Amino acid sequence: MQLTYKSLGQDQGKLRELLDDAYKLTSKHQIKAYAIDESILKTANGRTAVIAELSGEVPSQFQFFSTDSTDHFLRGALYFPTATKNDSLQPIIDFIKVDIIHMLNTLDWKES
Repeated sequence: MQLTYKSLGQDQGKLRELLDDAYKLTSKHQIKAYAIDESILKTANGRTAVIAELSGEVPSQFQFFSTDSTDHFLRGALYFPTATKNDSLQPIIDFIKVDIIHMLNTLDWKES
């Protein structure tokens, strides 16, 4: 799991740049992906997260980001450093996906 956190400091330009980067990083997988299903998760604590599930022989099958739009931005991607076919990894991907969704549902930004 690769996680990237960025402080926004109320900078809407920086937020737009990070959102653009998140979508670009996901779309780079379109060459091998036969589907990219994007969904919006409304978390238990009222926050919003965007989840992208990629199908096919892609290096990252699950990507996400969450932001409060003013101070915090978190992006994550699940990677497996193996040549194993993703259909063989599917049970593991499904298991980790549950943990990621739990993490997003319980994510709380620490105020500085």
